[in-house]
Amino acid sequence: MFNTKTIELKIYGGIATVNCYLLKINTSFVLIDTGPSSKRTSLEEELKSAGCKEGNLKLIIITHGDSDHTGNAAYLRQKHGSLIAMHPDDAGMTREGNMSHNRDVNFLTRIMFSLPFIRLNKSDWFKADIDVEDGYDLSSYGLNAKIIHIPGHSRGSIGILTGDNDLYCGDLLTNTSEPALNSIMDDETAAHSSVKKLEKIEVNMVYPGHGSPFIMREFIVKENDLIN
Repeated sequence: MFNTKTIELKIYGGIATVNCYLLKINTSFVLIDTGPSSKRTSLEEELKSAGCKEGNLKLIIITHGDSDHTGNAAYLRQKHGSLIAMHPDDAGMTREGNMSHNRDVNFLTRIMFSLPFIRLNKSDWFKADIDVEDGYDLSSYGLNAKIIHIPGHSRGSIGILTGDNDLYCGDLLTNTSEPALNSIMDDETAAHSSVKKLEKIEVNMVYPGHGSPFIMREFIVKENDLIN
């Protein structure tokens, strides 16, 4: 099994936060998402305090291509020799720095994604080492977990499902005030299908990209009450 450290980084001038999750497996580490490049120093301090030294961060898993989740991936790969894993449907976002890539978003969201502090800096562009699809087994990295494809927020959004049926869900779901679907969606139909998929899997705890962990069952009950 593995220990999890939640690294909460302030973004957008401190009006919001983003979560990275550091998983310790024996003497090595796996990092889920990396935060924005503007918080590199804070991230490195958190990694160091957890005992993650240069060279023992083996794998970086990117839940989706947004810059607040990918901004330090290229830097950490160079520093630690880590491998970067992500879904190929979001690859253009990190190769070109364009957060609208392969996304069906409205005009205002497209404008927002084009803002300099939202785009991925050119020096931080990268191509993943590992393309992961639905069902990708992470046991070779010491994780009793697998990748599940949960599109909605972006086409390449993925979650990391542990053997205990806990889920690191990226930005499909958030919990900044209460558990909810993300307000920014590439495809709402796909998002609802992804939630149904999680319900069928019987996910237990959810660890979102923004906000606090929550119990999936409670979210499902609330959603069903709203529908009915």
